[in-house]
Amino acid sequence: MLFPPNDWLPKAPLDHLHLDWLESTGIEVAILRLDQIDPLISGNKWFKLIEHLKAADLAAAKGIISLGGAHSNHLHALAAAGKRFGFTTVGLLRGHPQETPTVSDLQAFGMQLHWLGYGGYRARHDAGFWEPWQAQYPDLFAVPEGGGGLSGAKGCMQLKSMVGAQLNGLGWSDYDGWWLACGTGTTLAGLALAEGGDHPVYGALAVPDDHGVAQQIASIVQEAGLHHPVYELFDASRGGFAKVDPLLLDFIAQTEQASGIPLEPLYTGKALLALKQQVEAGRFAQGMRLIFIHTGGLQGRRGFSSQLIPL
Repeated sequence: MLFPPNDWLPKAPLDHLHLDWLESTGIEVAILRLDQIDPLISGNKWFKLIEHLKAADLAAAKGIISLGGAHSNHLHALAAAGKRFGFTTVGLLRGHPQETPTVSDLQAFGMQLHWLGYGGYRARHDAGFWEPWQAQYPDLFAVPEGGGGLSGAKGCMQLKSMVGAQLNGLGWSDYDGWWLACGTGTTLAGLALAEGGDHPVYGALAVPDDHGVAQQIASIVQEAGLHHPVYELFDASRGGFAKVDPLLLDFIAQTEQASGIPLEPLYTGKALLALKQQVEAGRFAQGMRLIFIHTGGLQGRRGFSSQLIPL
């Protein structure tokens, strides 16, 4: 049995987010703490993997082969799941061999690594890309970068019911929208599918436009047959993927001190800063209630240990 037992159901708390810039503008935000579901299989990555693992199980595969970078939260969660639940994992990595805390963990978790260079990695969307890898690993099931695609999005749809079950505990009867970081757009697409237009989903792009996130989201919702999705994308990349700057790092430090909630600079930090900027620009009316998703990925902080205040 590749897929883990049904009684392993991650739960994430939904808490009020108390920050001065929210209270001064009259905007209410609740934060869904996906960083707290598991020490290793953290954040939205688990939800994006659920349907892929079910498909691998139906295909009688012995494991998973997937792609990512040297700081990949997706590969980290996949490798940890493989170690815990006893299935084989293979990672195809962007760039050339390098040592990072994430890569060390992947190796410790037993993931077999192949470095593709940068040109080889850019070819991941080309027709025939997977053929030589599936010839080399015929017993493994291929999963797109970041656990993406419609299967990944379907796994994220359950976040809506997870939030709905906790609204009364906040004293809320409803909410006005979602706000989250986008790396591949899969989680946003899943929420758009779950909402079916009932509530808007706002995505803070952690990567530049040339990463094709908007196109991936459009492809997923079209494949799912959703004709009128309600979502909006905002540029939060701050000049490029993995680009950080003093303003972002200072914002993360101040927010962690004020809230006690750990952030990382690639996704959650950028997304929350982008929300602050939109709130202060008057994008949301006073009294609006938003759900902010903490997508986890805290293991990625280690790549910026010299720039961030230790947790």
